[in-house]
Amino acid sequence: MYLANFLHFYQPPTQKEDMLIRIVKECYRPVFKGLLKIPQAKLTINLSSCLTELLDRYGFEDVIRMVGQLLKNKQIELSGSAKYHPLLPKMPEEEIVRQIKMDIETNKKYFGPAFAEATKDMGFFPPEMAFNDKVGKVVADMGFKWIIVDEYSYPGQCSWNNTYRIKNLPLGIYFRERDISFKILSAQLGTAKMLIDELGRKYQPDRYSQKSSASSQKSSAYLLTAMDGETFGHHRPGLEELLFDIYRSSKFTGVMISELADHFPQQEIVPQPSTWALMKQDQEKNIPFARWDDPDNKIHHYQWQLTDLAIKVVYGLPEDSGTRQLLDQAVHSDQYWWASAKPWWSIEYIEGGAKELLEVIKSIPNISQDVIKQAEDLYIKIVTTAFDWQRTGRVAEIAKAEDEEIRQRTDEVLPRAKKEEILKMIKNLETQMLTVTRRQEYERAAQLRDRIKELKGYLK
Repeated sequence: MYLANFLHFYQPPTQKEDMLIRIVKECYRPVFKGLLKIPQAKLTINLSSCLTELLDRYGFEDVIRMVGQLLKNKQIELSGSAKYHPLLPKMPEEEIVRQIKMDIETNKKYFGPAFAEATKDMGFFPPEMAFNDKVGKVVADMGFKWIIVDEYSYPGQCSWNNTYRIKNLPLGIYFRERDISFKILSAQLGTAKMLIDELGRKYQPDRYSQKSSASSQKSSAYLLTAMDGETFGHHRPGLEELLFDIYRSSKFTGVMISELADHFPQQEIVPQPSTWALMKQDQEKNIPFARWDDPDNKIHHYQWQLTDLAIKVVYGLPEDSGTRQLLDQAVHSDQYWWASAKPWWSIEYIEGGAKELLEVIKSIPNISQDVIKQAEDLYIKIVTTAFDWQRTGRVAEIAKAEDEEIRQRTDEVLPRAKKEEILKMIKNLETQMLTVTRRQEYERAAQLRDRIKELKGYLK
């Protein structure tokens, strides 16, 4: 069958050098090096251009070169996005256009002619897969050929025998298959055989038959998975071996997303707002962006008041002004995500994001003291509310409810997995553990050891 795999590689513009070094070592180098060794591997990648700049700034030109080589080999296509990872449905159209243009210009600088050639049929990844009608229209108006969104954007039950386009827009729309993507990113699947077995269990035999020939599998349906690239090796130690195992398997034919329309008929639909972190309960409440803008979250309320104030007072400043560039970076989505407490929580990110927005406003020449006072009051409300939530146990209360729902989905596959497949996962991890131990990377070795211990628990 066709496998259209999408990986999103991103780090916030404020990422510290020591953490980037770790992510490069654990994920970027092994993943891109491994893909180069598998010529038949084909996939679609979003490399956020603010990450490209970070890689350049801290001396990781080898990673940039490997991505460039994959592009030249036609093993990957690069999608467009918004440079500093803002939540686009919450941004004014002018800011969306600006962020997209910056992303294209920056990556064009680093990847040159191969990237310029790829932009002719380029698709688009909205950060956090946050989609609504406004985002679709802007992306279509800017000439992108397709956009990738979550399965919950589909109005009803999505069919993987068809491709889709948005009604009244010249824009294809591709849906990330949610269940299998989650089972991969949560490390419930660790080998290609486990993925094949899970597909056979989940879907009807005529759609994902393991017994049918390779040619009939190719024509019957496709699987479109999508997740953070850092899942492989950084968030999930050793999971990059799953990626390589899948691309070596004769059961899958890797394709880029832009190639799917050549193999499957297209239907016209009207998609719904969503994100790739949307939970069913939030969809039913009609709050599709709840992880970043929950009407019941007072911190979110103050954060967006401060964000909107910063955008308002910066509007009209010269394109190349220092303040304008500070705002570009300050609207990244991380600060709102880490204020959700569902279950993710970080006072460091919450305070840091609010401080960035405050500094944007204070940097404007001749800004009124009333505006500065308004911004400072919002900053204080954000920080004091966050500490109050943590001190009173509100964070733990919210996180517990959310964590229970997530945990119900993270222990489905391994309890029924075949012993030999779990042993294969363990063997791969043991090999990696010995390698990193020889390099004296003891923290990494401990992470691998803990994962091995966890997997051995399923053998009992």
